[in-house]
Amino acid sequence: MQKVERRWVIWKCLMELKPCVLIRIFEFSIGCGGSNVQFSVYSPFKFFDMSIEVKNLFKYYGEQAAVRDISFTINDGEIVGFLGPNGAGKSTTMKILTGFINASSGDVKVCGLPVDVDSLDTRQLIGYLPEHNPLYLDMYVKEYLEFVGKIYKIKKVKERVNEMIKAVGLEVEQNKKIGALSKGYRQRVGLAAAIIHDPQVLILDEPTSGLDPNQLVEIRELIRTIGKSKTVMLSTHIMQEVEAICDRVIIINKGQIVADNTAHELQMDQSHQTVYVEFEGNVSKSLLTKLNHIRKVEKVNDGWLLETTDDVDLRKVIAQFAQQNGFLVLTLKTEERTLEEVFKELTK
Repeated sequence: MQKVERRWVIWKCLMELKPCVLIRIFEFSIGCGGSNVQFSVYSPFKFFDMSIEVKNLFKYYGEQAAVRDISFTINDGEIVGFLGPNGAGKSTTMKILTGFINASSGDVKVCGLPVDVDSLDTRQLIGYLPEHNPLYLDMYVKEYLEFVGKIYKIKKVKERVNEMIKAVGLEVEQNKKIGALSKGYRQRVGLAAAIIHDPQVLILDEPTSGLDPNQLVEIRELIRTIGKSKTVMLSTHIMQEVEAICDRVIIINKGQIVADNTAHELQMDQSHQTVYVEFEGNVSKSLLTKLNHIRKVEKVNDGWLLETTDDVDLRKVIAQFAQQNGFLVLTLKTEERTLEEVFKELTK
């Protein structure tokens, strides 16, 4: 029996036990190589990995493919930004990961467990904030969070609700009905509900939508803190947010993954270089445009911006050009593209 299957069978057996027995088991400290492994009361399944694995995933709506043969892995403790234009397949992929909809084909595992085997089981390990935050507007904030906590069978639910209210900054609004809250505060309620059961994996579909600049900073810091002990996948249209908190970026366009790397590596991709150079003396634009690998030449102040889409080091090309023509290079520096520029280029 494979390792993942063994863990799944063990977990299924544990689910048959009474809650009181489970808590006793998971409060127990197991010696492991001279160290102790502690289990959380809220999230008893800490011994599973916290990865997300997607292989050859397809999703069709009728004859239209929303997701086409995508594969990626998110490792334990990573915060990964999932980017793409509207209609690219982001929300569809997230709904499949969380078990809300079924894939047409492909394999999806969360915490080592196949989502299509028993989505109710895997959902207990996932915290999910959908794009359109579903809330009961007639319920009070604390009432709603207690309701969610009881669904997850959390012990000391009132204490946990108070922790979540403080964590997401809802203290001032905690005694109001959800329907009376601003969009930003409703988003905070949704985030609190997503993390109340201390899940292993967080999947957040535009978690900072509708927040003001101050709230953005607070929620980003909260996600960064959460990411120290969990795996986080989030979608957003705010590139500064990705640069601020994400370890890695996956970009999807028209249902297919077009990039998967760190933000820095995407920005420094040599196949899309821009270099600023200043020469001593007059160098004509016509002379520069004749250089191999140069796609674009633009005059900027006392120098030139040279752009290439070839996989070459443009600095070497310029140095060779200067040497052959007797020019002295005064300034030579690589211009780092913004993540927004990378995104536009990959999704145009």
